[in-house]
Amino acid sequence: MQDASDDAAGADDGGTAAVDVALENCGQELEFEAAPQRAVGMSPAQTELLVRLGLGDQVVGVAQTSSSELPEDVSAQLGAAEELSDDLPPSREVLLQVEPDFVYAPTSYEFSADQGFASIEQLDEAGAASYIATGGCFERRSEGTVEDLFTDIENLGEIFAAEEAAEELIEDGRERLEDAAELSEGAEPLTVAQVYVEGDTLSVVGGGVEYDIIAQAGGENVFSPDEDQFDSFVFAQISAEELASRDPEAITFGVEDAAHEEATREYFAQNHPEVQAVQEDRLIPVPNHHLFPGSLQNIDAVERVAEGLYGG
Repeated sequence: MQDASDDAAGADDGGTAAVDVALENCGQELEFEAAPQRAVGMSPAQTELLVRLGLGDQVVGVAQTSSSELPEDVSAQLGAAEELSDDLPPSREVLLQVEPDFVYAPTSYEFSADQGFASIEQLDEAGAASYIATGGCFERRSEGTVEDLFTDIENLGEIFAAEEAAEELIEDGRERLEDAAELSEGAEPLTVAQVYVEGDTLSVVGGGVEYDIIAQAGGENVFSPDEDQFDSFVFAQISAEELASRDPEAITFGVEDAAHEEATREYFAQNHPEVQAVQEDRLIPVPNHHLFPGSLQNIDAVERVAEGLYGG
């Protein structure tokens, strides 16, 4: 938890839960005397987390909906939430039209005023608090971990007076991570490269929650956050020769859809038949939205990678 305190104190005359919460999020101090009632999920991952906390009725807007589909049971609990955007964050005007009092985003990008989005300051002036997934904070992006998800769940549970639901989500998540870790017990750690292929462009991950997912699954990443190429961001473009020189025993790769997965597999078969991971067909696709900061699917990603590495 990020320096948070909460004394849930029932509800006021309008049915809004009274809370006493003060916490730090991505460099800003947030205070709540009442649980928010008009929340916006700025990506499906954030929307799902709000709904899993039992807050479907408080979600008035959803954004960037094309990045992934919500599970059917989540969609069924959303009520009358308005779709604000599909592939990009909503414009400032569109977001403010739903009169939010809480806007929950995966990264600071969603609050870029120079892109036409509502800034944190503009939302504050409109009476809306802004919360960024801990692993997506600009200053933490390269050091984010799966554990950051639990910080977010705990904080949101306090902000919305949904502590019991938050505790259940955290307990379930930790149990799943423990079960995934058991797959690698007693095994020699396999070396892994996490990559993204677009056409003939090859990028690798060297930090952030994406990097920690590999560690949680028991893998040993062949790229390190200490390398100069990751000084400015967690992704870096590399040459085919660089991947071959690292010769990972396994490769995990982000995919948009089935066609992208097939194209990526073809890329490896044609360009890297000499790499151990390709020779042994230890290629593990992970949906891109499972890798976003502050997503419950971070746990799904750990399970998928652990199974691909050690599940036999």
